[in-house]
Amino acid sequence: MSARNKGTAGSEPARWEIRVRGPIGPTIMQAFATLTASRSGQDTLLSGSLPDQSALYGVIHQLEALGLQLLAIRPLPASDPR
Repeated sequence: MSARNKGTAGSEPARWEIRVRGPIGPTIMQAFATLTASRSGQDTLLSGSLPDQSALYGVIHQLEALGLQLLAIRPLPASDPR
């Protein structure tokens, strides 16, 4: 069974909040097209849905490649069905 199908059959993409130190400008945000950025004090919060764990690791890898400091990652509650 592939990692993508393992335990995720029929489920929605997971929502995540990723805290990064400092501001992220519009040019760097192009690397995270599926995520939304907002400010939290001196930090930036990237939030949005990612299809699987591999995509989450891809975001982490991209942060590292861009020299951004990852502070925290947390899952967000599932979207309200209403």
